[in-house]
Parts: sequence; structure tokens; C-alpha cells
Amino acid sequence: MKKIILLLALLLPLGVFAQEIKIAVVDASAIFNLMPELDAAEKEMAAVEEKYTTEHKTMQDEFNLKYEDYMKVEATLTDNLKTRRQTELQDLQARIQNFLQLAQEDIPREQQRIYAPIQEKITTAIKAVGDEQGYTLIVSPQYMLYVGKTTIDATPFVKAKLGIK
Repeated sequence: MKKIILLLALLLPLGVFAQEIKIAVVDASAIFNLMPELDAAEKEMAAVEEKYTTEHKTMQDEFNLKYEDYMKVEATLTDNLKTRRQTELQDLQARIQNFLQLAQEDIPREQQRIYAPIQEKITTAIKAVGDEQGYTLIVSPQYMLYVGKTTIDATPFVKAKLGIK
């Protein structure tokens, strides 16, 4: 009985290797650039960036105006008023720095939110093509060090699935 179990344990992995392994590549970045939704997403992203740029400019203009006003009257101000104005300028500068830090965090998050539906659509199409064509593995050629002649390019199948020419 032990010999039969041992024999099965040795032969079982051979059955796994006997199955055909189909590996395909998909140029997902090329497909992403061809997606019809990309123009709208890029416009939305540009609008988000423009809002942050406009707000930063408004804050910077306010700081510059207050600083110029302060410099004009600095010599005539009492120590108390100088300190108050300097504190105002420092607070405004701190708000600008805080805004820039928040913008650096928010813009990538917004970019992810805006482009995620396109990426999800591509991923769904790749999975569907993989199931339909019976691929064992689909990889992206951007990260491959070598792609042999027998590797299947599934990019046209994914494009067709998405309705892209």
C-alpha cells in the first residue's frame, strides 16, 4: 500500500506538467492610451490640477500683497503692530505650505480615482480574453526581460474585446 501511495505521489506532479501551458503578453499601457474614455479622464484630471494651481496662486498673491504692504509701512509701525503683522505673514506662509502638502497628497489620490475605471475595464477584458483563449498566464511586456518567439501577443484580442481598433 505504501508503494502505491509513493508511486501516486511521484506521478501526480508529472500529470500537472503534461498540461499545456499557454503564456501571452498584453501591452496594457498601449491599450490604456487608446481607450476612448482617456480624453475625458485627462480633461477631468487637468481640471483638478487647475483648481489646485488657482487656489495656490490666490494664496500666494494674498501673501505677496500683505508682504508688500508690510514692507511699505514697517518703519512707521510700533513694535506691537510689527509683531502682529509678522505673525500674520508667518501664519499665511504656513497655510500655503500646508496647502501644498495636502495638494501633493490629494492629486495622486484624485488621479487614481479618475483613471481607476479605465484600468478596471482593461483588467476585466484581459481576464475575459484569458478565460476565452485558455491562457495559463498573461503578462505585461514592459516588465519582461525576454519574450520568446512562441509567446502569444494577446493585445489584439483585448483590443477587440474593448472595441478598440
